[in-house]
Amino acid sequence: MTPDLAAVAAEFGAMLRAAGLPVGPDRCARFARAVTVVRPATVDRLRWCARATLAAGPDQLEVLDRVFDAVFDGWFDSASDRGDPRNRTTVPEDPGRPAPGGAGAPSTTGGRPSAGGAADPGASTVEGPSVATAVERLAGRDFADLSPAELATLVDAMRRLRIATPPRRSRRTVRVPHGTRVDLRSTLRLGRRTGGDPATLVHRRPREKPRRLVVLCDISGSMEPYGRAMLQLLYCAAGAARAEVFTFATRLTRLTRVFAGNAPAAALEKAGRAAPDWSGGTRIAAAVKDFVDRHGRRGPARGAVVLIVSDGWETGPPEALAHELERLSRLAYRIVWANPRTQSPRYRPLVGGMAAAWPYCDAVVSAHSLTALDDLLAALADTRR
Repeated sequence: MTPDLAAVAAEFGAMLRAAGLPVGPDRCARFARAVTVVRPATVDRLRWCARATLAAGPDQLEVLDRVFDAVFDGWFDSASDRGDPRNRTTVPEDPGRPAPGGAGAPSTTGGRPSAGGAADPGASTVEGPSVATAVERLAGRDFADLSPAELATLVDAMRRLRIATPPRRSRRTVRVPHGTRVDLRSTLRLGRRTGGDPATLVHRRPREKPRRLVVLCDISGSMEPYGRAMLQLLYCAAGAARAEVFTFATRLTRLTRVFAGNAPAAALEKAGRAAPDWSGGTRIAAAVKDFVDRHGRRGPARGAVVLIVSDGWETGPPEALAHELERLSRLAYRIVWANPRTQSPRYRPLVGGMAAAWPYCDAVVSAHSLTALDDLLAALADTRR
């Protein structure tokens, strides 16, 4: 009986986690998909599938190979029975070792190179990558652990993302076949073709357009790597071209025009020159007050989705931040707060700026890595208030 591939992948991933590798359900799913696509006929091919999908770096290969040998080495390889009988692999009997995911042994196994480098007779040597791609290796890592060169590697992946905001009714209208609003001018114009009798009614409805996205990005010392990653996302992702971008540390700086027509590296360099308080202190309440006073009631904040990227470290009194966010919540459609500290399951907004800001946030996400950006995009597109 051949065990279920999903069960084998899940059990193998659990054994890798027990051995100290950060293998989650996403990597187990990639491993199962790789086996389905490659259809490995030998242990070597199965090993390359595991290496390419379950290892995040060369330092993890030794542990992966050790667990792989304990799970798959010595199992019967159906591929080695094909062709010349002299090519069949001698399979050692090991009745005491259970198969992961249930009884029986998977058919996609076979010989592997021994410690001295000699391969089993029935095994074939497969040339292939031993680690995942650069984007896959960096996707789950914290932005604070990435160098500028590694962050630039994620540009292409960020270009495939799309930032969408909820729709709103525009003052402009569009013609529709049916509706409750009649376009009198167009109806009378068509009536000239029927002798002045309005035989055909022209209906119109308000056009829908995406709400404006306003980003307030903290570029203080504790948020500098996350600020760079978020500004790079806003430059690369589709749908963010109309976003209003502001940065703050000790003062508020508008960077919308800085990002127009520049490559990500050049835009970040110009942003550093345009924001004199880059990597400075944090005054969130003062920055929000400045934004509401200058760009609030008649500016881009009205009816917009406001994204605040900050860890919540406020040097001023928390009551001031609560007051300013209350003012902002009356103008904005939604307030989404991206705080990388919330990635920890033990995080609780009990003190400081986040405790004051939490009641006025429609969503709080971590957005600390490339894989965590899915939660951020979903929060920005959510229509609930």
